Amino acid sequence: MTALVLAVFVVVYAGLALGRVPGLGIDRTGFALLGALVLFAAGAVDEAGVASAVNVPTLVVLFGLMVLSAQFYVSGFYDLCAHAIAHGNASPHRLLALTVIIAGGLSSVLANDVVVFAMTPLLCAGIAARGLDPRPYLIALAGAANAGSAATIIGNPQNILIGQTGGIEFWSFLAVCGPPAVAALVIVYATVALIWRRALSDPGQTPDRAPPAVDRVGIAKGVIATVALLACFALPVPQATGVLVVAGALLVTRRRTTREMLAHVDWPLLLLFVGLFVITDAVAALPIVGQGIAELQAAGGDPTRLSVLAPLTLAASNTIGNVPAVVLVLALLPDLPRATLQALALLSTLAGNLLLVGSLANLIVVERAASVGVRLGFMEHARCGVPMTLLSVAVSIVWLAAVG
Repeated sequence: MTALVLAVFVVVYAGLALGRVPGLGIDRTGFALLGALVLFAAGAVDEAGVASAVNVPTLVVLFGLMVLSAQFYVSGFYDLCAHAIAHGNASPHRLLALTVIIAGGLSSVLANDVVVFAMTPLLCAGIAARGLDPRPYLIALAGAANAGSAATIIGNPQNILIGQTGGIEFWSFLAVCGPPAVAALVIVYATVALIWRRALSDPGQTPDRAPPAVDRVGIAKGVIATVALLACFALPVPQATGVLVVAGALLVTRRRTTREMLAHVDWPLLLLFVGLFVITDAVAALPIVGQGIAELQAAGGDPTRLSVLAPLTLAASNTIGNVPAVVLVLALLPDLPRATLQALALLSTLAGNLLLVGSLANLIVVERAASVGVRLGFMEHARCGVPMTLLSVAVSIVWLAAVG
């Protein structure tokens, strides 16, 4: 059975790195689900094992944030943000700065994946209407969404998992990860502005378009729900319970049907987590794995050291993706100290900016942009992604070392 578990693990994580199989429609979620199903069908895990492996509070918090984002989406809030970026009377550099600020700010309180999913096609349309090249703004959107999400425990899926696993308080996490995240946002802007300076030198034109119609009551409801959600994380109350209450309140409305709201929940991402939880828990339970980790730590591979953690997260995030990488690390090393967990959250998130495959947010931006006719290539992203990531990670390492 050990050989089967290891084989499934290798195949699934190879699939996560590749993303797809030529000629087949299976994607990262499919790999994770099929791997978990194989282990269950073979008897490597049973019903009790599946139930204990799945981190339900993490899924609940992520689901609640998706419902909150759906509230803003159906109310037209993202349309309003994209319109402000693309149709304001500002220079291309100011539009770039506005993209970074809005994407980074929203991603710090809403999961970054749902933010870029909603904003990408709207931003493409608005920038194209000005006669400008959308690509630098798309790179800034993805980079800022990743960087901004690093600031809080609710900014992205891996931070949510780390926060729930380590029982980390919202404000203590923000105190450690917030400053380097803000620095990373500045680096994102400066990098894109420098590398795409020729494209940004074209002033374009200001399209005369009226602001989109929005549901102001719905937006106000979303703002109130956001405040309530932050209160749940700031106060000593069960976070998962508080998030469910907030999500439930948002589903009670006369303007939108429950089906319409739930259509904006990223169910494949939730299922990806379920599959990865099952697979990594089965691997972590193997005696050979525990022995290998002990030998690695004895040889100097202590993951609590920044000199080990930083290159580990950089390499893992850009091969299998930062979400699967964090799930794997937490399964194999379940007793990491809080300081290491915070460093893992920050570094894995910023590492996701290196290459297109580094984070789900990057892939979502590329796929959503392609759906409206804008192509963002691997090397085009890497020209900005590599320097912005190396600078952001370097600043973060200095900061983490300074705060101990």
